[in-house]
Amino acid sequence: MVEAAGHHVVTEAPDVVLCDLQRDTAPPAEAEAPVIALTSHAVSGGQPAGVLPREISAVQLDAALRAVAAGLLVRAPGVAPPDGFRAAGDEVAPALLTPREAEILTLVGAGMSNKAVARQLGISVHTVKFHMEALFAKLDATSRAEAVAKGLRGGVIEL
Repeated sequence: MVEAAGHHVVTEAPDVVLCDLQRDTAPPAEAEAPVIALTSHAVSGGQPAGVLPREISAVQLDAALRAVAAGLLVRAPGVAPPDGFRAAGDEVAPALLTPREAEILTLVGAGMSNKAVARQLGISVHTVKFHMEALFAKLDATSRAEAVAKGLRGGVIEL
């Protein structure tokens, strides 16, 4: 299948290492190139650059080999990614914030209190609290710090 995808199988100095992982087997810890693991289970131990199901097509394998060789991480939907990453199909849509909510969240992220945000924007403290409650609900957050972190991770604000 690798050759059908237009790649050459070599034993020395590969661009990418492709391995078939059985249950309770960890990917090679010190490979000479990035590793793509074909597996039907969760990967334990080291995190390879690619984790794909065994049932992938030659076209998908070709795309994965090229992406990993270029330095990207590849994960199939439903495969447990390393911390901070998701498979493309598992993405959660970013919260849709109003421009005012984004402005308030940015100021809170800069360390401002509700009172300071109110002064900066020329609105009442009550209005800032109202917007913060809306932000907590939209971002599914329980604190100011969590709301800011989720806003940053979701790309809805920048500091």
